[in-house]
Amino acid sequence: MSTQSADDFTAPTDNDILRVEHISKRYGAVTALIDVSLRLQRGEVLGLIGDNGAGKSTLIKILCGFQQPTSGRIILNGEEVTFASVTQARSAGIDVVYQDLALINQLTVYHNMFLNREPVRWPLLRNKVMRKLAQEHLDDMGITTLKSVDVEVASLSGGQRQAIAVARSVYSDAKILLLDEPLAAMGVKEGAIILDLVRELKQQGLSIIIIAHNYGQVLEVCDRVNLLQGGKITYDKYASETSVEALTEMVVAEYRKALEERHRRILQHSGLIEHARRTRHPEPPAEPRLRAERAQHRQPRRLTEDRAESPGRGADERERPAAEHPLDVR
Repeated sequence: MSTQSADDFTAPTDNDILRVEHISKRYGAVTALIDVSLRLQRGEVLGLIGDNGAGKSTLIKILCGFQQPTSGRIILNGEEVTFASVTQARSAGIDVVYQDLALINQLTVYHNMFLNREPVRWPLLRNKVMRKLAQEHLDDMGITTLKSVDVEVASLSGGQRQAIAVARSVYSDAKILLLDEPLAAMGVKEGAIILDLVRELKQQGLSIIIIAHNYGQVLEVCDRVNLLQGGKITYDKYASETSVEALTEMVVAEYRKALEERHRRILQHSGLIEHARRTRHPEPPAEPRLRAERAQHRQPRRLTEDRAESPGRGADERERPAAEHPLDVR
């Protein structure tokens, strides 16, 4: 049984190219995903948002075949599929662009475009063919910010590098593109390049899942938004039916709940420590303590009485009749 509430989720359609049903993932005693259900339509851009550690990257790794789910199933084009590797998922039309991009800075743009899939005329690489195809593909995608495909990737900006990584995945004939934090650590101008590229790919019919933390950018390019919290999807709305304020409030509410839980545990832990201290060192009963205090108050008086009754200067000598005194000269 799904843990997701139907009130906060959109209904499936016949145009869904990908469906994830009741996916869970456990790493020993740690549960990363809990009964996740997700769908993606053809030509749709789906924004997947959530806090760090919510399970977004884990879900992407399962979709691209890098990891296998503990339970649940993946349905692609109406058929259930199982991916044992990234290569198998790529051959089925699902490709991923990770946050680290997996580019080699010392190689040229066109060499990175054909990385691990280079055309070869044994024993030489077909550099002219790769250079020509890379330039044509970048032009078809509308990427016009590169001066040449012969430059090294190390000389490119963050936005240009991200565009190269995306173009490489699209060139592999991907039908579903998974973008893991494509806008991370980018400025406004560089982020605009990627957002324009996502729009262009959407017009070409690609289905895209994009992980992002900037809710404003997500709503700008996405058709629908899913919120992943604590390993499960808790919110699924069309972008036109939600807002940055609503998404922010849900995430902030999660922070408040976590903070309250932390304070409760701290107080509970402090109470246990105090209880253990009292158990090891119990306080004395009230009545013996009062008796001890009274005895302490009486102690100086007893000392005074003892000193007054000491031999040689005691009461017997002072009260002796005058005739019996040794110095009496009468």
